[in-house]
Parts: sequence; structure tokens; C-alpha cells
Amino acid sequence: MSTGETFNPILPLDSTAVWELLGELPFGRLAVQAAGIVDIFPVNYVAKDRKLYFRTAQGTKLASLVVNNQVAFEVDHVVGDHVRSVVVHGRARRLETQAERETAEQLPLKPWAPTYKYHFVVIDVDSATGREFTMATEPDHDPA
Repeated sequence: MSTGETFNPILPLDSTAVWELLGELPFGRLAVQAAGIVDIFPVNYVAKDRKLYFRTAQGTKLASLVVNNQVAFEVDHVVGDHVRSVVVHGRARRLETQAERETAEQLPLKPWAPTYKYHFVVIDVDSATGREFTMATEPDHDPA
């Protein structure tokens, strides 16, 4: 590192690495907002064709998406002290047409909890960004 450069221990993931990670991990967190309340839900999902798919039952999650379809979705992968994290922003919608539902039914997307989840939802992704770092202790001083 030359004089004047600063070390940044957090490195961005390129688009390929972001989508590889989304394709590898089966579990994430969906953040929704409705009526001024932000809520977050754990969901199992499948990434396909740069979209995210999940199933849900009738309830708060589905009702929130009707009120405000803007969502955030997040996944983390931690191995030892190495962390990779992805955040997705997009628009969620329930799959309505028979063709969409039939396509979604072919995905390896099964409920983890012993409940009926009849509604398929897709997140049309507007942006997907990621970063990686190695966990370490906080520096002794702020270099800024």
C-alpha cells in the first residue's frame, strides 16, 4: 500500500459472486414495510433467472406485500471467520397466472415448517450487492 492509500478490510462482491451466493444459500431474511411498520421474516427461497422465489401462507407477510411491494432481502454466509453478505432490493409480487405458478412449482422450493404455503411470491430484483470480509478485532484507533 502506497502513502495516502487507506486499507479497507471490507471488499465488494462482483455481480457474479453475488448471484452465486444467492444460488447457494437456501435461507434468507425478507424485510417489508406496511402501515409505517418495518418487519422481517425468515424465508427459504430459490434464486432463478436473477429473481428470488419463495412460498408463503396467508398472513402478515403476504398482506404487507399487497400494501407495499418494495422489499429488501438479505443473506449471510459465515465459514470460520470469513463472511460474505448480500442485500437485494426489489419488488415482490404474488404469482397470479397459472403459467407462473406451474413454473414455480417446478422449483426445488418446499416449506421447511410443517404448514401449508399455497402462495408463490417472486422478487423482481432491482439491485443486488454484496461484500466480504474476515472477522477481526476492532482497530486501536480510527485512521480518519
